[in-house]
Amino acid sequence: MSDTPSIDRQQPLGRASHSAAFSPLYQQIKGLILQGLDRGEWKPGEAIPSELELAARFQVSQGTVRKAIDELAADNLLIRRQGKGTFVATHNEARVRYRFLRLSPDDGQPAASSSQILDCRRTKASAEIAAALDLRAGDAVVNMRRVLSFDDTPTILDDIWLPGSAFKGLTLEFLQRYRGPVYALFETEFGVSMVRAEEKIRAVAATDAQAEFLQVAQGSPLLQVERIAYTYGDRPMELRRGHYVTERYHYRNSLN
Repeated sequence: MSDTPSIDRQQPLGRASHSAAFSPLYQQIKGLILQGLDRGEWKPGEAIPSELELAARFQVSQGTVRKAIDELAADNLLIRRQGKGTFVATHNEARVRYRFLRLSPDDGQPAASSSQILDCRRTKASAEIAAALDLRAGDAVVNMRRVLSFDDTPTILDDIWLPGSAFKGLTLEFLQRYRGPVYALFETEFGVSMVRAEEKIRAVAATDAQAEFLQVAQGSPLLQVERIAYTYGDRPMELRRGHYVTERYHYRNSLN
C-alpha cells in the first residue's frame, strides 16, 4: 500500500475550504503540500520536488500542482527561483524577513534596524495569554521583551509570549548571542516557522515604562499592534504586543 496521502475529491482540506461544501482539486493538493511542510518533509530554505514529481506523487495534472504552488508562493510560504526550482520560504530570506512588520518611513527612505533584547524568562500563562496561544492557564510560556530601533532611534517595544513546550532552552543569554532575525532563530533552532499572522491595532498613550524604553514623553501617542502568529496547521505559536512610535513612520497594509 502506498504511503502517499490520498486525495478526497469530496472533502475539503485546509483553512481556505471552510466556506465551501468541498474544495477544488488544486486546493486539496495545496493542503497536502502544507501537510508535508508541517511534518518537516521539506525544511525552510530547501527545495521541494518539481511540479512534475509532485503531479506523479499525487496523481494529478502538472497544471493542478502549479496552481497550488502559485497560491503557496503568493502566501509567501514557497519561493520560486527562476531556473532553480521552488523553495520553502525562510525568515532568513531578505524578502520574507520582515513580512509581518508593516511600519514604513514617511520619507520612503530605508532605515538601518537593530534589536535589543531586554528580558527573556519562563513564566506561567495567564488566562488571556493561554487563550491566545491555545494553552491552559498556568502552562509554561516564554516571555520576551525587546526594543527595535531604526537609525539608532527606539521605535518599537515588543512584548512576546511563546509556548514553553515548543521553546525549551530559549534564554536571555541565548538571544543576546544571536544576531539574526528572531523568526529565523525560531526556524533554525526550534523548528517553528511562523507562516501567517492576525493583528489588532489601536491607539494608546505611553505608560511610564513604555515611555522610558522608547525615549518619549509619558502619555505620548503610540500605535499598539497585537499579533498572533501561526505555524502550519493554524497552530498559534506567538502572541506579540508591540507599541510603535509613529512620529516619522506609518503603518502600511495592502488590501486585495
